Amino acid sequence: MNCELLATCSALGYLEGETYHKEVDCLESVKDLIRYLRHEDDTRDVRQQLGAGQIIQNDLLPLITQHGEDKVLFDACIRLMVNLTQPAMLCFGKVPEDPVFRHHFLEVTSHLQAYKEAFASERVFGILSETLYNLLQLDWDQRQEEDNLLIERILLLVRNILHVPADPCEEKKVDDDASIHDRLLWAVHMSGFDDLIKFLASAQSEQQWTMHVLEIVSLMFRDQTPEALVSAGQARSAEEQQKDLQELEALRQKEQAEKRSRTLQRGTRHSRFGGSYVVQGLKSIGDKDVIYHRTLHNFKNYTHDIGKSVRRVPKRNRQAKECKDKRRSALNVRLFLREFCVDFLENCYNHLMYLVKESLIREHAQEHDESYYLWALSFFMAFNRGNGFRADFVSETLSIRAFHFIERNITNYYEMMLTDRKEATSWSRRMHLALKAYQELLLNVNEMDRSQDESIRQSSNVIKSNIFYLMEYREIFLTLLRKFDETRQPYSYLKDLVESTHLFLRMLERFCKGRKNLMVQRKKVRRKKSRVEKNLPTLETSPETLAETWKTVEEELKASGFKLSESLTEGIVPFDATSETPLEEQRTEAMVRVQNALLARLGPEALGLLRAAREVWPEGDVFGSADVEPEEELELLKQILHANLPRSSPEPTVEEDDDDVAELEEEELESVQVSETEFNFLDFVKRFASPNIVRPYILLLKSYSKNTPHTNHCIARMLHRLAVDLKMDALLYQLSVFNLFNKILNDPAAAAYKELVTFAKHVVNRFFSVAAKNNKAYVELLFWKNVRAVCDMTEGYSKNGDGKKPAWTEEEEEELRKLYDEHRHSEEPDIVETLLQLLNNRNRTRRQVVTQLVHMGLVANAKELKKQKIGTRIVLWTEDQEEELQMLFEEYRDSDDVLGNILKKLTAKRSRARVVDKLLSMGLVAERRELYKRRSRKSQGKSSGKGMSEEEFLAGLTQGSPDDSVGRDDEEDGENESEESEEEEEREESLNGQRRSQSMHSTVERKADVGNTVNALHQEGMSGPLLWLQNCLNRTANDREEDGLSQPVPLVPLTEANEDAMDNKSFQRLLRKLGMRAPANEQESFWRIPAKISAADLRCAAAALSPTEDEPTGGEEQDGPSSPGGEPQQEGQEGEEEVAEVSGEQRAQALRALLLARKQKHHASEQTANVSDFTPSEDNESAAQRFQGPKTSAKRSRSRVLDDDEDDEDDSTTAMDVGADADSVGENTSAPVKRRRKMVLIDEEEDED
Repeated sequence: MNCELLATCSALGYLEGETYHKEVDCLESVKDLIRYLRHEDDTRDVRQQLGAGQIIQNDLLPLITQHGEDKVLFDACIRLMVNLTQPAMLCFGKVPEDPVFRHHFLEVTSHLQAYKEAFASERVFGILSETLYNLLQLDWDQRQEEDNLLIERILLLVRNILHVPADPCEEKKVDDDASIHDRLLWAVHMSGFDDLIKFLASAQSEQQWTMHVLEIVSLMFRDQTPEALVSAGQARSAEEQQKDLQELEALRQKEQAEKRSRTLQRGTRHSRFGGSYVVQGLKSIGDKDVIYHRTLHNFKNYTHDIGKSVRRVPKRNRQAKECKDKRRSALNVRLFLREFCVDFLENCYNHLMYLVKESLIREHAQEHDESYYLWALSFFMAFNRGNGFRADFVSETLSIRAFHFIERNITNYYEMMLTDRKEATSWSRRMHLALKAYQELLLNVNEMDRSQDESIRQSSNVIKSNIFYLMEYREIFLTLLRKFDETRQPYSYLKDLVESTHLFLRMLERFCKGRKNLMVQRKKVRRKKSRVEKNLPTLETSPETLAETWKTVEEELKASGFKLSESLTEGIVPFDATSETPLEEQRTEAMVRVQNALLARLGPEALGLLRAAREVWPEGDVFGSADVEPEEELELLKQILHANLPRSSPEPTVEEDDDDVAELEEEELESVQVSETEFNFLDFVKRFASPNIVRPYILLLKSYSKNTPHTNHCIARMLHRLAVDLKMDALLYQLSVFNLFNKILNDPAAAAYKELVTFAKHVVNRFFSVAAKNNKAYVELLFWKNVRAVCDMTEGYSKNGDGKKPAWTEEEEEELRKLYDEHRHSEEPDIVETLLQLLNNRNRTRRQVVTQLVHMGLVANAKELKKQKIGTRIVLWTEDQEEELQMLFEEYRDSDDVLGNILKKLTAKRSRARVVDKLLSMGLVAERRELYKRRSRKSQGKSSGKGMSEEEFLAGLTQGSPDDSVGRDDEEDGENESEESEEEEEREESLNGQRRSQSMHSTVERKADVGNTVNALHQEGMSGPLLWLQNCLNRTANDREEDGLSQPVPLVPLTEANEDAMDNKSFQRLLRKLGMRAPANEQESFWRIPAKISAADLRCAAAALSPTEDEPTGGEEQDGPSSPGGEPQQEGQEGEEEVAEVSGEQRAQALRALLLARKQKHHASEQTANVSDFTPSEDNESAAQRFQGPKTSAKRSRSRVLDDDEDDEDDSTTAMDVGADADSVGENTSAPVKRRRKMVLIDEEEDED
């Protein structure tokens, strides 16, 4: 011991016999020891030296027992003992991995165990109880701060002593023998300290000690089980005796069977004669048969693995360790604890659990304190259930709030178990604790059903109605079974999970039997409504098809007598009240809707639309007169069916007013709806028919000999539901399952497992009956099967042609090769669509054609034939295009439709959203509202483009809808492409030597592409998974800002909808664009948020998942900062609409592009000389060149954008880094760019003068 510590300890006093004589400087010495402990090092050297000197046993305990009247000294000693007895885990933070620190950890633990033995004294706890009793007698207004501190320190001291773990090497005690912990509990009981604990738990004025009391109570019952305490001191019931007899009979049968087998194995020859045999048909390492050198009675256990070293299992793949077993304490201790439980339930439980729950909800407790709450709930409710169930004793936790609290904690523990891998074992234990609490709640609700009190049974029905109605409570066991991981969760957890699932299904089945129809909650994903009815490109409009369609519609209308139902009449609205298009201009669209209904052979709907449109637009008798006859309506419908009506593309959502934006946001909130549906128990059980759920059951069944009969019954009942009730016994046709069945059937004590034996025989018999019909059944034994594979195996693989792709004949392959060779060098925008139209077999899909082309070697991979997305071909803004946009804005800024005119005159066609964002970033407009179309009362007719000249067609385009150019495909004919290439060459030559502004095009392209992908996923009904992903990103960003640390965070889908989304290719493409990291290898199961993405980038990514970002948000200004090159930091989503292919329109577009290109070349040549005079400094030029990419043509930029879909997460992070670097040099590059734009404008004004 250190000399200073030794001198200080000597100054405390000395023990003479049973009397302790304190020194004069005893109080100062105690304070010095507290000061030494405050400055100890990481090895806890002071603590170890004081423990080795047995300071508590020889000095401190005698001081408080013999000199307790000295209050100041007593307080100091209690304070010092609280510090010395604190758990070793708190001293070191965790169990050290370093051998040196592990040694220090074990030394501190051994000293704590010696302290615990010293505290097992009635005299010590008598002093503590007396002091605590005197302090509690004081009213709250009479207590000083020192009194409250002393109460808390006494409670902490008792908590620390009870927390000390037992030493298994020293305490080799059997059941019913008193251990050190039992002696400590007996000292607590004899001193009356347990009564003070119950008083603190029940008193209204002592609410601040609730968490300390709950910790002490949980540590008191650490080694106990509720069942053992219930049966303490009571005669065994007949049911328990029968259960014991069955277990003893099973053990006796097993022992007799093993004895018979040993008798049969005993050979007749001398024991030293082993014998040598040749095993025919079993080859050894060479070509000869195996030679067996042992007796024959053990030959059936022969394997080639005999004598081989056992393969070492990696640490990460080892099974999770079980917690230590419970032991039975001495009878007097169990009786005292039983009485404590009875009093605690009657007087303290409801009050204490309410206060603890409020502290947890309001986050007034410390971290992980909810584990004490979960333990107390499961322990005392189990004791109450076994000791004559009283619902009023546990009414506080027998509620829906308790179910919700536990379900939320289970979800949180599972997420943390996957995230915090170093502490996965601790999170797994907490999750097991929460599962046991959930199981106990179900058992208590089930016990309420058996009550004689009608009110209790009604309360049970109310609770069951809620937990069966809400989807979160119904599907929690499905989720936990699917997510079971034996490397993190022990077999005891799986046992409780299987038993809880069995109980829940039994309760649910019994609940459904008493009701004809049970309504439950379910999530309904609603697709987003489209603003305008889309065209029906799949409907054929050939004369023969139209004649057949009209015949069907006519017969349907005549059969109904031209009468419509009330629901159809009330639900039809012929116009869109939310559309910006004036009501008078929607007549053509209403006519198109009537035609669409006729083409779909919906006669009553078409007639209803016609009559509704007649009421809205009565003028001109366009939809017939008011007193029209049914025969005239029939003729009018026939004319509409055969008419060639103009069809406009859907309007993008950029131009919507404030009301439209509000409605769209409302629709987005309602995209994931919660609705009610009728519950079918058999359909719910079908959700368990999955190999991911069957595997955990088989894993637990492997330890059938160690399982309790109830556990084996739960396993057999679930497998019986799948194999017999659902007739999906093929789910169990797996080699490992059959091997387990063989082990059960050959078990000497098989008579004790009659239920398992019967079920195994049934499944094996069913397999052989299937194998007689399906010769591939034996191969199927090697694989786990899903529901589809089960149906294929039992009903046939090619039944009704399902799942069998049509093969390509030699003639079809030759035809495909010939057509591909003819059109491979053509100017077709999409060669696959051309081939589909020319193939004789019209049933071929695009995927089949692309796959066959790759298979025949005509193309290298499917990416070469990828269908190009509309509106995403040109995404980069060059300086020339910026100048052109600025000129067009100056030219049309006073017109009624600024944005529409700009879109028509732009050489490089872009979406409305991109042009609006560019105008905002360049500072030409302050807000989107300035670009709205000024409405005119004069309606403009729409032209179909037939029978007019080129000038009239161009004029019609000018007066048409501004959305005609949105989403237009940029594919042009050969002449236009040659003009474009010439323009590119001349533009590069004219701008040679001119400094280009740097651009963050990687980030811009990716964000624009993210917007398109998000909209597509919303239309596919994935609003729920997108909202879940957005919440994950925001939560991770908040955590990284609070903690200041970044680590990879897995994206764990806990609902079936989220799981399906994570398997969706489009959703995975979105994750890659956002920078998420896919599973690196087979050891990882989930996508992850990389650690190198900052919180700000995560928030930007979360904001990009909102589908309404590009829409105007009322009058809110969007004057965010722009990038150095004038490029907006966040591109809007591109509108992707299908535009009808009209040859005249393509020609007009080509002519207009040619004229603007020539003007552009003229302006570029004049501006080169002016701009060169204002060249920035060399530093700015070098900075710009460092971030400027190579000059590429429009086609190369398009291909680069299309390839972004296949980029990995590294590209995403690189894009973010480039954006960050570009911001750092923004000050050097932004000013010259603005000066150059001003000079360009000055030159233009001089030219106009």
